[in-house]
Amino acid sequence: MRTGAARRILPVVLAAIALAGCDGDDAGMAPATATGEPGAGGALGWALAERPRDLDPLAADTRSEQLVTRQVHEPLTESLVGPFGDVRRLPGLSLTANGSADDTIWRFKLRPGVRFQDGTPFNAGAVLANGRRWLTTPAGRRLMPELFAVDSPRPNLVRFFVEQPDPLFPERLAAPQTGIVSPRALRPSSGEGAVLRSQERSGTGPFELRGSDGAAVLVARNLAWWGTERELGPALDQVEFRIVAEPAERFALLEGGDVQLAEGLGPEQAAEARADPLLSVLPGPGADLGLERSVRGVDSAQEVPSLSGVWITRVGTD
Repeated sequence: MRTGAARRILPVVLAAIALAGCDGDDAGMAPATATGEPGAGGALGWALAERPRDLDPLAADTRSEQLVTRQVHEPLTESLVGPFGDVRRLPGLSLTANGSADDTIWRFKLRPGVRFQDGTPFNAGAVLANGRRWLTTPAGRRLMPELFAVDSPRPNLVRFFVEQPDPLFPERLAAPQTGIVSPRALRPSSGEGAVLRSQERSGTGPFELRGSDGAAVLVARNLAWWGTERELGPALDQVEFRIVAEPAERFALLEGGDVQLAEGLGPEQAAEARADPLLSVLPGPGADLGLERSVRGVDSAQEVPSLSGVWITRVGTD
């Protein structure tokens, strides 16, 4: 339970973090401020147990890496819901997924009018570059060993060929590791054996990477995200992922209102959170997720959620 003086209602202000190796182009970026009102943006603090070392989706092995890169890079197949109780479920980058009679050929119709954050059009060529990367890199082969070819019979249609019948193949393309990256960010851009040379502005997702250092990673709203005009969010202006190794320290930040979500609570911290009327607990992979009750839109059924539909109803309490 909370001790000491009563917490005051305070806005959360997250400072911009300098990009590693950046030349200061973002120095004038104004931090977002949470108003505590639904739909008014706001900033979310999330305490992670470990530092994301690689934000290339294909190399995202840990929970923290997958959580962060998922906000920037969208997988080909997903089902999206909007914030504030929106019950619609809309497809993501792929509008439809149709398999052959034996489920060895899968056809994906692509959403038109989408661009990567660097301005590159999202189209069949971009998906083919990612598909070639999956086929020709060790990480890609480990991820999809059954995939043996990919082509595009039409500009808005991509086909994937798998060696064995796989009725769950579209679900595999919903994994965070299959986040689609801009061909412009790949070296070479064809995708053949490619490495991700630039993580900045390399996705189509609702958030852009704004900064990363040893203590935190900052993502901010992508103002040009295709989902915004469809009222899918993002409901937050920015998210700061703070790296805090100890469960007790992560819980202390949550209890004190310094973050709104804390990853990987131990049994003792989870019990304390459940006993606190201002906190809640969601079961997570391997450990519990603690959060302020003011946070809405976190889906406990999603192993790695998109935060576009998450918002804060208020920050702090009397």
